[in-house]
Amino acid sequence: MPALQMITRPDGIRLAARHQPGAGPTIMFLPGYMSDMAGTKAQALMAWAQTKGRACLLLDYSGCGQSEGAFDDGSIQRWAADARVVADALAPGPLLPVGSSMGGWVMLHLALAIPRRIHALAGIAAAPDFTRWGLQPTPEDTERLAHQGFTTRPSAYAQSPYRYSRTLVEASEAACLLHAPIPIEVPVRLLHGLEDTDVPWDISLQLAGQLASADVQLTLVKGGDHRLSTPADLALLAGTIESLL
Repeated sequence: MPALQMITRPDGIRLAARHQPGAGPTIMFLPGYMSDMAGTKAQALMAWAQTKGRACLLLDYSGCGQSEGAFDDGSIQRWAADARVVADALAPGPLLPVGSSMGGWVMLHLALAIPRRIHALAGIAAAPDFTRWGLQPTPEDTERLAHQGFTTRPSAYAQSPYRYSRTLVEASEAACLLHAPIPIEVPVRLLHGLEDTDVPWDISLQLAGQLASADVQLTLVKGGDHRLSTPADLALLAGTIESLL
């Protein structure tokens, strides 16, 4: 595994990253909500890239994993900016972002910010606009957001509840994309499990329809869950990335 590097944002916050040099474009993994580069898919993608001699870049968003910053200051826009800072510092050439769950939303904003550097995109249970269709604050949530600045929801992926900040919720409206055409022209591959109980597979279908690219393919995995982290799922991901390279 490549050595940990700390990349400093303009405001002084340091972001944790690992970069594997190799043939480009650089595969850049963007984690999901409250996840980081120590996750199964990120580690598997780095290991695969190393065996193939491919460039690969992992990072932790600010407030997540080994990066500095407060989690409650995070938003889709802020985390997309984090990804750009790390890419600019370690992989300034062409990129192939791979977005997992919320990382798929971050991926789209990164592609919109630096379109000329994006070679292709790959989404794994991509979850753009999840604050609209997945969070849907209750009156109790709204009160907590107003008075304590965050609310929580139980999660199947952690012992403690997931935390959602007022900053994230308020900024997310301006970050939503599925209501209009998305001007991304590069090849896009979307993977989604039919048994995903967290992000309905029709979200990927909506995304495919809104992307301007004429080269968009959606692969639905029978029996696949939200994580898509079984050996067969990871092999599918590797094959998908290889086809784009």
